[in-house]
Amino acid sequence: MSSPQWELALKVQTAEQTHALGAALGAGLEAGDLIILTGELGAGKTTFTQGLGEGLGVRAGIISPTFVLVRIHPNLPDGPRPGGPDLVHVDAYRLETAAEIDDIDLENTMDSAVTVVEWGRGRVEHLSESWLEVELHRPLGSAAGDQAAGVVLDFDTDDDDEPRTIVIRGFGSRWVQQPALPAAVRGKS
Repeated sequence: MSSPQWELALKVQTAEQTHALGAALGAGLEAGDLIILTGELGAGKTTFTQGLGEGLGVRAGIISPTFVLVRIHPNLPDGPRPGGPDLVHVDAYRLETAAEIDDIDLENTMDSAVTVVEWGRGRVEHLSESWLEVELHRPLGSAAGDQAAGVVLDFDTDDDDEPRTIVIRGFGSRWVQQPALPAAVRGKS
């Protein structure tokens, strides 16, 4: 795997801030962009994607595509970015190989949409020469050592207002520069 062009670590305190960060990033995304989301259960991947959708101006109602694998959220002609790209939201958790990724035909929408892949690290990088990797960490339930130490992992996904660290990495020529994010959503890095 290639090395990132840059890395930005941000702290958010609430689900609202996670959403706002996604919306700010989404406002600058273009058709053909690939976003790879990683993070344990309850880390905020879907909340972040809902923000991306808002920033892109796509139809509301983004939920995790866990059981259908792919959901397409169309751009709203009367939204904030008429004529902008659609959002293709993928859950690759149960997909184990690049061939399984290829079977869901993402290449048919890659050029015309923004593609967001949850659990995509190590599975979808072959789809584009450039991508953003967004890694979300929550304070509980993430450390492998916790389980070995006998600590009960917290997978309560309803506790959205825990602080989180969000690490964004840019790969490839599209992401030589960090995206412009308003100071209000950058948190304390």
